[in-house]
Amino acid sequence: MKAMILAAGLGKRMRPLTDACPKPLLPVAGRPLIVHHLHRLKQAGIQEVVINVSHLADQIMEALGDGSQFGLSLQFSREDALLETGGGVRKALPLLGDSPFLLLNGDVWCEALPKQQVLQGNDLAHLMLVDNPAHHPEGDFNLAHGRIQVSGQPKLTFSGLSIIHPALLAEQPLEAFALAPLLKDAMQQGRVSGEHFNGHWVDVGTPQRLKALDRQLNRQ
Repeated sequence: MKAMILAAGLGKRMRPLTDACPKPLLPVAGRPLIVHHLHRLKQAGIQEVVINVSHLADQIMEALGDGSQFGLSLQFSREDALLETGGGVRKALPLLGDSPFLLLNGDVWCEALPKQQVLQGNDLAHLMLVDNPAHHPEGDFNLAHGRIQVSGQPKLTFSGLSIIHPALLAEQPLEAFALAPLLKDAMQQGRVSGEHFNGHWVDVGTPQRLKALDRQLNRQ
């Protein structure tokens, strides 16, 4: 299975830290945030990783190179104009192939990855959900009997980690669009499975949460 890391965003919530440094390269416990993902992917047996880049793209590409320093093969999908989450993945599909792939938001930290199970039947996605953090108490989706629904209670928060079938996006135009509406449509069709992870996960979306994660990891 291949993996893709979403790393093209502007990092507006992290300013001023991201004015001169792309968010994926911000240091956490002595290494760039995105390198934590790369090490975990390597440990999980992943060999090929695609990373979409735009904001300060050259810095990311220079820092990570071809991936050999991590025991991985890296390819970059460069976006001259931001394509949002869905458009970024759609542009990268030729690099990802025809099989399901792991998709990771570059601005989260997690001590685990979604189960690398083959999607069941005609499923289009498998999402890892987590307990609702303090900054997102209302949650996103309901998980019942291994299936994810837009409606229903209680709700959990989408971790930003998932397994995606290319068919979810293959028919979409090559333009900017969000991934969330496609996932919700697939949920309405009963084509999205899920799992609940209750371990250590952080949405590293603000300088304050970045500092808190750094302190916590350095204590371990």
